[in-house]
Amino acid sequence: MTNAQIIFNASVQLMQDGVIKGTGRIFQFEDESGERHELEEPEALHTYATWQELGRQVKRGEKCRAKIQIWKYCGGKKTDDGKAEIEADGDGGKCYMKTAFFFTFDQTEPLKEKKGGRKQ
Repeated sequence: MTNAQIIFNASVQLMQDGVIKGTGRIFQFEDESGERHELEEPEALHTYATWQELGRQVKRGEKCRAKIQIWKYCGGKKTDDGKAEIEADGDGGKCYMKTAFFFTFDQTEPLKEKKGGRKQ
């Protein structure tokens, strides 16, 4: 299972448990048996680093909404675009499960400008 699938499944479960909210958008999907279902889309969950890439800062003192075990890839070379390129060896690259901490949009605020025109 990919990290995106792991995070989505955890988000749906967190929404059903009342930990996070839904977006109000409904989508339809078909399961393995061909049966159609409707599901409300859960609100976005991202790590601290991803929120910063999106121009947001996690507010001081906020605790994560969810701890989710995701795949951490290592041993790859960095490409020009900054993404890791996993070298294909016998097992398709090195990875391991790691606990990541996830926050929701309402736990963040826009990044503030530092002196010199850079965002902090």
